Amino acid sequence: MANNQKGLQRLFGGYWIFIMIATVFIAFQFMGGKKPAETYQQEFMNKMLPGGDVARIDIIRDKNIVNVTIKPDSVENYSLLRSRGFKNGSHGPHYTFTVTDIGEFAERFHKAQETIPGAEQIKESSTDGSGLSNFLWTIGPLVLIVLFWIFMMRKMSGGGSGGGGVFNVGKSQAKLFDAGSTQKITFKDVAGLAEAKQEVEEVVSFLKQPAKYTRLGGKIPKGVLLVGPPGTGKTLMARAMAGEANVPFFSLSGSDFVEMFVGVGASRVRDLFKQAKAKAPCIVFIDEIDAIGRARGKNLNMGGNDERENTLNQLLTEMDGFETNSGVIIVAATNRVDILDSALLRAGRFDRQINVDLPELNDRKEIFAVHLKNLRKSDDVDIDFLAKQTPGFSGADIANVANEAALIAARKDHDSVDKQDFLDAIDRIIGGLENRSKIIQQSEKRAIAIHEAGHATCSWLLEHAHPLLKVTIVPRGKALGAAWYLPKERQITTREQLMDQMCSLLGGRAAEELTFGQISTGAQNDLERATKQAYAMVSIFGMSEKVGNVSYYDSTGQAGYGFTKPYSEKTAELIDKEAKELIDSAYNRAKELLANHKEQHEELAQLLLEREVIFSDDLEKILGKRPWDDEEEKEVATEEPQESDSNEQSEEREQ
Repeated sequence: MANNQKGLQRLFGGYWIFIMIATVFIAFQFMGGKKPAETYQQEFMNKMLPGGDVARIDIIRDKNIVNVTIKPDSVENYSLLRSRGFKNGSHGPHYTFTVTDIGEFAERFHKAQETIPGAEQIKESSTDGSGLSNFLWTIGPLVLIVLFWIFMMRKMSGGGSGGGGVFNVGKSQAKLFDAGSTQKITFKDVAGLAEAKQEVEEVVSFLKQPAKYTRLGGKIPKGVLLVGPPGTGKTLMARAMAGEANVPFFSLSGSDFVEMFVGVGASRVRDLFKQAKAKAPCIVFIDEIDAIGRARGKNLNMGGNDERENTLNQLLTEMDGFETNSGVIIVAATNRVDILDSALLRAGRFDRQINVDLPELNDRKEIFAVHLKNLRKSDDVDIDFLAKQTPGFSGADIANVANEAALIAARKDHDSVDKQDFLDAIDRIIGGLENRSKIIQQSEKRAIAIHEAGHATCSWLLEHAHPLLKVTIVPRGKALGAAWYLPKERQITTREQLMDQMCSLLGGRAAEELTFGQISTGAQNDLERATKQAYAMVSIFGMSEKVGNVSYYDSTGQAGYGFTKPYSEKTAELIDKEAKELIDSAYNRAKELLANHKEQHEELAQLLLEREVIFSDDLEKILGKRPWDDEEEKEVATEEPQESDSNEQSEEREQ
């Protein structure tokens, strides 16, 4: 025995005892044969039990775990078990899942046994876990931590590059979806954005039928970049590609390349492309690529070695370097394309840029149809109406609207989700939660009513202001009151339209000054938005005669790295002066409008104090019908001659 110990010491140094303990711990984990597949409690209760496939369940109470053994002749009925090597007659357990409350699960299971034929024959066992298992799970992590600490102390000087060693720190972290992987998302689940979806579908078609595209001498694109605001469905499209493609699909995030060790990012890039080449043809999806793809030389880090730039250099070389990557298509997603390195965006690396923009009206209808499919909604819910109430919403916002509406309906004990629940959900997402318990003095409440009535009056009397939906003085979030508009979905905006919007923004401050002879802090947000709009008109859109048709906007996004402005101090003074003149002009116009309609404004404010919430039909009774609404209705009728338009517009006025 002593000779054996000396031999182990010569072979492994002074760490042979730790290696033995780790070996015993690892061997114990694999003593049970094949590892059971993970599932969910709903899958067990709704599919396995009614199907009569369960032979036995084992409940481990101290871990809230349930192990399921399938009948010997039913194992191959489950594709997930077949992919793990299980066959008919293989010993269990075959499935495992975690429950939050063992007692509640046992009660549901026993009730199911009484109602499902044959379920009463299922064997059941309950245990508090093995003593040996508890001991190993207690001491094992401690041993591994000690081994990790010793390893790090010994190997820290060697760095983490190279991909070797115990922890394979240089290996790629990409998740692989093979052709037979269970992936439920398909292109049918991606609603709207028809042009972007068509481009993404074509990428999958490249790999399915390459000869169709190369028979004329063309080459398959090497890279596709999905660009768009957050929540528009870029990652969802990539998941749909994984579900549709019959080729291996590697999925990872840009931050997966970032590590504390020098050289790890470049090593992981090399390993990723090594795996991709071995699996070609395949797709590699990199989400949030701006984490490693920022423009080189623009980093504010003053360190001598920038690990992120080394990772980017390796990525550029692998995508289009000396060696070719035939059959490997790179798909990446970002909402910060302006900061990406120009070498990354050139043809030969990312040949195509697909813009995934915010959904238009028809796109929102399709997205609502997808997210309302599983909701129990009432008959008064109109998808066309909801799509018109949510301009500027992304796909993620619409999904949130549907979920919030269901939660609101449940909170009100409704049997189904009705139209008002959806409107409340939209208000909740835009403005925040109602805060009726906030203590507001009567004088402050009247000032808020005057302020919001000023916004409503100006927007109603201006041709190009956004149509008003309702006005409220009920606090929401940080706002003490709000005027809700339905922005028109314009592709371009004229100077007159911008001036009308600015005048409407300043209507609240103008109403306070005219009514009380003094101003308050309640217009902070209005002034901020008006100031930004005025400076944009002068310095970006070229809408000032004195400054001229120039734009100082930097579409590359690199302006923030410089210490100088793109114009002189004299021009800066001129821009400030022109912006202030625009704001003053809009403010004086708002005061003039309110002075000419003083009685109607006062009546509107009094109605707000009484009801707290008023709608567009209330404004129509006080201020009269807007003549521009008739012209817009005629345009809509000319462009879209549908019978449902008039009904939707009347519903909108009722709300």
